[in-house]
Amino acid sequence: MHEFRSVALDDRAGALVILDQTRLPGEVVYLRLSRLEDIWEAIKNLRVRGAPAIGIAAAYGIYLAVRNSGVGAPEEAVALFKHAKQYLETSRPTAVNLFWALNRMEERLAAASRAESRSASSSASVGNLFSALKEEADSIRDEDARMCRAIGGHGLSLLQRGWGLLTHCNAGALATSEFGTALAPIYLGDQRGYHFRVFADETRPLLQGARLTAWELSEAGVDVTLICDNMAATVMKKGLVQAVLVGCDRVAANGDTANKIGTLGVAILAKRYGIPFYVLGPSSTIDLACPNGASIAIEERPGDEITTKWYASPLAPEHIKTFNPAFDVTDAPLITAIITENGIARPPFERSLAEFAR
Repeated sequence: MHEFRSVALDDRAGALVILDQTRLPGEVVYLRLSRLEDIWEAIKNLRVRGAPAIGIAAAYGIYLAVRNSGVGAPEEAVALFKHAKQYLETSRPTAVNLFWALNRMEERLAAASRAESRSASSSASVGNLFSALKEEADSIRDEDARMCRAIGGHGLSLLQRGWGLLTHCNAGALATSEFGTALAPIYLGDQRGYHFRVFADETRPLLQGARLTAWELSEAGVDVTLICDNMAATVMKKGLVQAVLVGCDRVAANGDTANKIGTLGVAILAKRYGIPFYVLGPSSTIDLACPNGASIAIEERPGDEITTKWYASPLAPEHIKTFNPAFDVTDAPLITAIITENGIARPPFERSLAEFAR
């Protein structure tokens, strides 16, 4: 199994420690971030990425923003927290875990503030607020680890030994605190001798499949084959794939699911060839306030990710127009099941997802 950690807290140094995923696979570089602006940049520019890892980074990041600020009064800490929360929320607008984690931290801070309002010592009150925020961030991380293992167990129950599995983007250990979500059944199956054969889409334009999924699976000794995105239809048609496993950044109440751009095309192909298409993610990605995929805000990223980012010289004409959405929405009818730590949700998703969210 992997020996790296995507995101962690060095509380003594007052720093968030992340594995810089923009440097993989060429370099394994850990960044130590103390300033809120640097944490925002790391989330925005995908140095830390994957819905659960973003949530953990945001939780620790906002704790550090308050703790490292030097505020001496509870009301100052609360005001700073609100400012930091609004700022961090602008980093990745599609990833619901970012907002979920920050809202959870805010609720914990409010509860701690109420409990400490009767304290005679304001300095003691501020220290207790810091402790409450750290405890909540630790809980988010620990729950994520348990979530990964639970998703792995539920997902593995749908798979058979020796199957070929296709995945898109990266929803593995790099994207979480443990096994990952979409890759969790693969890691668990590897431990139990299932001998899966994994096909990893390269996932243009940021190549998370090529740079990240292929790297972490090969590091773990899993049988993985890298393919270009436009090869997925061919490996399916040849009968090399028996199931598709993908992650998610947001699940609408009707089962429409936002994930890395290109996921929709994989789902359409899987439907064509009669291959089950499974979406795996924590229950925190279920957004019952979002009625359908049309209501999900889709982040658009700079065009240079398409034209120049991975090339020694520009690939495209200098002034060419670009369209670079970070995500697409897979329509619920294309999804066989949505797997969370609470179990396997099947159509009609309006009913099963509501039960899981409760």
